[in-house]
Amino acid sequence: MRNGERNLKIIKIIGAGLAGSEAALQLADNDWQVELYEMRPQVQTPAHHTADFAELVCSNSLKSKLITTASGLLKAEMKILGCKLLPIAEECCVPAGNALAIDRKLFSRKVTKLIENHPNIKVHREEVTELNYELTIVATGPLTSENLTQSLIEIIGNEQLYFFDAIAPIVSAESLDRNIIYEKTRYDKGEADYLNCPFSKDKYLQFAEALNEAEKHEAKEFESKFFSKIDFHFYENCIPIEELAKRGKDTLRYGVMRPVGLEDPKTGERPYAVIQLRTENKDKTSYNLVGCQTMLKYGEQKRIFRMVPGLEKAEFLRFGSIHRNTYLNAPHILNEKLSLKNKPNIYIAGQLSGVEGYVESILSGLLVSRIINKMLRFEQFRDFRSFQNFGSLLPETTISGQLWRYLITENKNFQPMKANFGLLPPLEEKIKDKRLKKEKLAERALRDIGKVLE
Repeated sequence: MRNGERNLKIIKIIGAGLAGSEAALQLADNDWQVELYEMRPQVQTPAHHTADFAELVCSNSLKSKLITTASGLLKAEMKILGCKLLPIAEECCVPAGNALAIDRKLFSRKVTKLIENHPNIKVHREEVTELNYELTIVATGPLTSENLTQSLIEIIGNEQLYFFDAIAPIVSAESLDRNIIYEKTRYDKGEADYLNCPFSKDKYLQFAEALNEAEKHEAKEFESKFFSKIDFHFYENCIPIEELAKRGKDTLRYGVMRPVGLEDPKTGERPYAVIQLRTENKDKTSYNLVGCQTMLKYGEQKRIFRMVPGLEKAEFLRFGSIHRNTYLNAPHILNEKLSLKNKPNIYIAGQLSGVEGYVESILSGLLVSRIINKMLRFEQFRDFRSFQNFGSLLPETTISGQLWRYLITENKNFQPMKANFGLLPPLEEKIKDKRLKKEKLAERALRDIGKVLE
């Protein structure tokens, strides 16, 4: 190693969530000396429960594994690019049909151990409150601390957007009434990895009415004080179940409680509505109420969710909650390297950058680390602005490439973006069959991203 090169390869990463952990492992395996800062457990957040890295605070699902779905295709692309966290997630998988659901505690412990034992990573358990000009990746996620957020504002101005996020309750498996609840995956696709709580029409209407009348938590005091001038709104994919209930009496049963394909094996009949339960761990001792993210007060959660058929005696291992999510107005703030336009040595990764979802956050950490490695190879650290043609690293025919482009392309109504086929350019040939079309889009994406490695 040349004199001085080692100093060029020192990098600071703030935040050991999914994006920060992925970036740390990527760079450390490329001989970078990583200084990884994580404020937990010294400073906790309203949503985290442990001090482990890469903790999943909402659902335990990383969505579909099928490449005919956008999330499945994205994961396939990321594997080709050498993702570090996905193989660990697969080691920690729990039954969930075609979805990659994981034992979240086991996953976090494995990631933490791998990082703490890495010879090129030094872990600092302390809060970073100020950004300076050293080479840095900010991957503090949607719960970025007030102090660091203030430091960001001083650099970029007040061009930020905010929204609330909600998480679902978890119940004990032993407390479920298996005489009412039945195992079934929608349309019997794959193993019956979900439990289903069937509603009659009367029980559904009573449940929906109770949600409408229930007492809700207000914003945390620190959130209300710090963001008192911000117009709060929920991101569409994480709307609390009680907010959905307000949209009309049939909203839930046409959405998160849709019974189609979930006929009761005992009767052969379709329920009026269904709440599904998905296992939280390999031993199947706890279950997540799918689609039941909520901001109800804890007493109300216990009362109302025990109205769900089969949950009359449910033991709650974790109540649902609401917390602040923060993301940047990326097209105004970030350059093509995903670093700040007015301070290009500071990179932004994870949900703070404007991607939405677990896998997308991992992708963000992966992309930022690849960008930094590519820049080093071309010896461009002396002049960040001279870096060109990064687009060749991320083909526009790929989900990963289009998510990157979304973050740096002008958008007057910018909101967090998750993987979806609508991001991809059309095929040269017109295909009416939707499944075949997605197969062809996936084939093209995997072929083109494979060329990146060449």
